[in-house]
Amino acid sequence: MRIAYLDCFSGISGDMFLGALVDAGVPFGLLQQTVAALNVGASLERSRVNRGGISATKIDVLVNGKKDLPREEFWAEKSSQEANEQEAANRHLHGRHLSHILKIIAGAAISERAKTTANSIFGALGEAEARIHNVPVEKIHFHEVGAADAIVDIVCAAVGAEALQVERILASALNVGGGTVTCAHGVMPVPAPATLELLKGVPVYSGDVQKELVTPTGAAIVRVLASSFGARPLMTVDTIGYGAGARDFPKHSNVLRLTIGEVATPDDDSQGPGEQEEVDVLEANLDDLSPQIIGYVCERLLTEGALDVFATAVQMKKSRPGTLLTVLAQPRDSSKMRGILLQETSTLGVRSRREDRYVLQRRHETILTPWGEVRIKIGSMQGDDTNIAPEYEDCRRIASEKHVPLKTVLQEALRLYLEKKNG
Repeated sequence: MRIAYLDCFSGISGDMFLGALVDAGVPFGLLQQTVAALNVGASLERSRVNRGGISATKIDVLVNGKKDLPREEFWAEKSSQEANEQEAANRHLHGRHLSHILKIIAGAAISERAKTTANSIFGALGEAEARIHNVPVEKIHFHEVGAADAIVDIVCAAVGAEALQVERILASALNVGGGTVTCAHGVMPVPAPATLELLKGVPVYSGDVQKELVTPTGAAIVRVLASSFGARPLMTVDTIGYGAGARDFPKHSNVLRLTIGEVATPDDDSQGPGEQEEVDVLEANLDDLSPQIIGYVCERLLTEGALDVFATAVQMKKSRPGTLLTVLAQPRDSSKMRGILLQETSTLGVRSRREDRYVLQRRHETILTPWGEVRIKIGSMQGDDTNIAPEYEDCRRIASEKHVPLKTVLQEALRLYLEKKNG
């Protein structure tokens, strides 16, 4: 299995990740095209720099031809009034609410997969800010992470990650730095509030460098892209990239290292077909909750990123009929899922365990039907397509809008795909 591994020994920021991508072989032109597609008055600049003796690629985002300062320097150099005026101008020019940013992403000429990833990263940022300020995510102003440079960082990160053509991205524990950082809320300890919120459940530490090493944008990118955090797995490395941070610290290489290669696998097939991954299973027994609420909780869990949610009828103590609610989640999302179960249901406790699951390689292809486009889900093993199914939501939408029986849309989409595949 081909993977990418991020060594975050000097933290991570959006520009460091872009630099590592380009250094590892992602075409700089692809990122330039992505920026142009966003149409936010920005461009990219590439340079070669040394950080602690390590040669690395530095990517800078220019907005209206000017290089943005790191946020700490920006707030430190501006008076309070000037900073607030600049902040207001940024909001007016670039859009600060999540809905506006998602519209920019939706209108860009990039793949649907990259759009989904970018939406998830901005969604994670919005949820973190909403929890910190105790306001609905729709009302969040993104402060430093809502301007054009952050939109560029995040969307280019999504496009670049897709261009790596790896099946998984893993990351080390994150060095968050130390000391304090000056931001829109004044002087705060490192990591900044949004960064710390995003890194819940992720292993972090503070080293010798007493500066902010993980930015909110970097935290959101690694939180969404990385499927797990920990030591480097047994792998055969074939590509290495270094992305440079803004500062050059003495006796410390301020770079993000990206390595790409193949994970070593056993010679035998004792584990059976399918790719192995770890998932967390969370369960709660419910015997006093309205079915309407159970339905709502299931929908919310799926919206928040659960891999699957299902309810099973069970017989509980005192002969009470009840419901066993089961959630499958990525390990990084377990804390969030557990919080939803405790908050939204009547349970007094949630059980959890980590299990292996074996999955087919999955991809989507789009087929044009007489009523519109339908995505086809394809599961493959050792290069052979094993399971093929039209995307239900696409077919349901078409059936509703075009007044066509759902079964007809499903059948026609599958027929057209097989016809195209078989030539």
